[in-house]
Amino acid sequence: MTRTTTTVLTLVRRALLALGLPAVLFAVWWFATAGSTDFYVPPLSTVLGRFGEVWTGERLLTDVVPSLARLAAGYLLAAVVGVGLGLVIGTSRVVRDVLEPVLELFRAIPPPVLVPVIMLFAGIGDTMKVIVIVSGCVWPILLNTVEGVRAVDEVLSDTCRSYGITGPSRLWHLTLRSASPRIVTGMRQALSIAIILMVISEMFAASNGLGFTIVQFQRSFAIPEMWSGVLLLGLLGFALSLLFRFAENRVLAWYHGLRRAQRNP
Repeated sequence: MTRTTTTVLTLVRRALLALGLPAVLFAVWWFATAGSTDFYVPPLSTVLGRFGEVWTGERLLTDVVPSLARLAAGYLLAAVVGVGLGLVIGTSRVVRDVLEPVLELFRAIPPPVLVPVIMLFAGIGDTMKVIVIVSGCVWPILLNTVEGVRAVDEVLSDTCRSYGITGPSRLWHLTLRSASPRIVTGMRQALSIAIILMVISEMFAASNGLGFTIVQFQRSFAIPEMWSGVLLLGLLGFALSLLFRFAENRVLAWYHGLRRAQRNP
């Protein structure tokens, strides 16, 4: 078997694994709702018909794009804050001892509860929605970064010290690279939280966005349109997950290669 054939078979296998279960769930949904007369559970064929009408026109620019922009802004800001604070807390025992009780206090507060509080000082614009996303996404990134920094191999740390590798070079080549698998794990967890908080933030005093539109459909009893919005959220989550996995495989190629080598010596 040639290398090209092996690569193609591997890609086909990965595609089947990624799309197999969603395809089964769609089939179950289709047949379970076929011929449904329930006002609140319309047939999937009706939902798909509304999907094309609702989300391929003006709403794509007025609702989907603003939601994705808020999601990207909040997620990236949470990544910067989480990794930055995680590096400081993970490398300093004193800072960790001082901040840990406060961090545990704020981490225990569900982000949706903070929405009314955030609205008091951030208003009801995009800033509020971005802050809500950050307030929930930052924790898995921060905590995983701290654990990743604390788990840096002592032998590698001593080696860097012996060769005089300090400052930014040590931070980049040792600390960040050693902690990167845990950082990426935290970012993967934060992605699903970001999507949830994006929708929740848009349900409060908003004038556009996916969350706002879905609630408006529900309040006006446009049930197929409402379900089409829920379906769109699921598809967006699935697409973002695939994109994240692609980026992870590129960034952590060395780590996955190392694990494969350890499993198959």
